[in-house]
Amino acid sequence: MATRIRLPSFLATAATLTVLAASITWASGTPEATFVKKTISSHQIVIFSKSYCPYCKRAKGVFKELNQKPHVIELDQREDGHDIQDALGEIFGRRTVPQVFIDGKHIGGSDDTMEAYESGELAKRLGIASEHKEDL
Repeated sequence: MATRIRLPSFLATAATLTVLAASITWASGTPEATFVKKTISSHQIVIFSKSYCPYCKRAKGVFKELNQKPHVIELDQREDGHDIQDALGEIFGRRTVPQVFIDGKHIGGSDDTMEAYESGELAKRLGIASEHKEDL
């Protein structure tokens, strides 16, 4: 029987950060990675999306409920959309859409955005008062 070794949480976090830093370093030289980083740093709310994706529509709907206008990059409507999606995967560890960012910080995908909305964390990060709505 094999013995499983559990790392203390700080070591697991350090290992994750090391992998993330390596990914950022590796992807940082591509034009797509530069575009991703510049876009995220230039706008308060950024969503990398696909126009037909129901999860993307749901995430965009959350910001509409909050009367906020995100900067949306529709990857399916760009010639370099696939390459940008690859860069997102290299930098943030996932290629799925939507990818949501607020003030340069990665929120995550649709479920993460919905959870932050429902808990009030999203409104708090945006510095606005929220009227909680259940009908999304």
